[in-house]
Amino acid sequence: MLHFAPYLGKTAIMMKLIYRLVATAFLLLSATFSSFAAEQSQTQVVMLGTGTPVPDPNRSGPSVAIITNGEAYVFDAGGGMVNRTVQAAQQYNLPELFPQDIKHLFLTHLHSDHIHDVSELAMHRWWGRPERLSVYGPKGLAEYTQHMASMIEIEADIRAAGTPEQLVTDRHGYLVNATEIEEGIVFSNNDITVEAFTVPHGEIRPAFGYKITTADKTIVISGDTAYSELLAEKAAGVDLLIHEVFSGDRLSEQSEFWQQYHGSSHTSASQIAQIANIARPGLVVLTHILFFNATSDEIVAEVKRSYDGEVVMADDLDKF
Repeated sequence: MLHFAPYLGKTAIMMKLIYRLVATAFLLLSATFSSFAAEQSQTQVVMLGTGTPVPDPNRSGPSVAIITNGEAYVFDAGGGMVNRTVQAAQQYNLPELFPQDIKHLFLTHLHSDHIHDVSELAMHRWWGRPERLSVYGPKGLAEYTQHMASMIEIEADIRAAGTPEQLVTDRHGYLVNATEIEEGIVFSNNDITVEAFTVPHGEIRPAFGYKITTADKTIVISGDTAYSELLAEKAAGVDLLIHEVFSGDRLSEQSEFWQQYHGSSHTSASQIAQIANIARPGLVVLTHILFFNATSDEIVAEVKRSYDGEVVMADDLDKF
């Protein structure tokens, strides 16, 4: 028996080491899971598109997703945003961003660059949608979605004829529930409240901005707008102010017509500084960027020239 004692001692030591390694790995995994779960429970904001009507291979049309408690709420649906939802879902492990699982879409106005992908979102795997898409937006939305449905119906009839019935959740899953809105609370549940307010966007009336409130974040999305004191009021103290922008320094390089148009329909970087000084948000996120040949850094610097808070230029798929 004494002959085997050294070996038994070594075995005991090895077992202790293995136990410690397993316990350490378990603690690390638990900490990682807890951190992931905590992040998933927080409101997350993903920029699905930061572009303008001018085609840009790096910037999809305007769109912002707000994810809270396992549900995605999307604001605007510019061209290319559906592809961005899939990229974001995979990149950030946010399955609620897969297009067929998006249930709520809010439109700021009906300009083409903000609605190109409404039909794409409604059509995407429509036959397997667990719930039809609900769309909220200004007057004209109901007519727009009726014509959209007529267009999609042609494809839907062809696809339904060749698709086994057991694969079809809803034969008319491509239809959307359209709600034309006015100022005020337009949507609310236990997780989120969405308030619409009017913004001045040239002759486009109404055009809306949105204030979104969740359990842990407040966000204002400007939509397309010129300088707005009401927007500054709505954005007071919010965590995120997501605002469109153009380079005021470079506006003079444009023709007189475009100077007048952009000046009455959009917001210069220096004007955003004025709004931010009134509102004092936690972070200003610049989007729908009219560069006029300026760089991102130059436009941020235009804002920072008279505003000392945090400012970032958004790119597609940025997450806040």
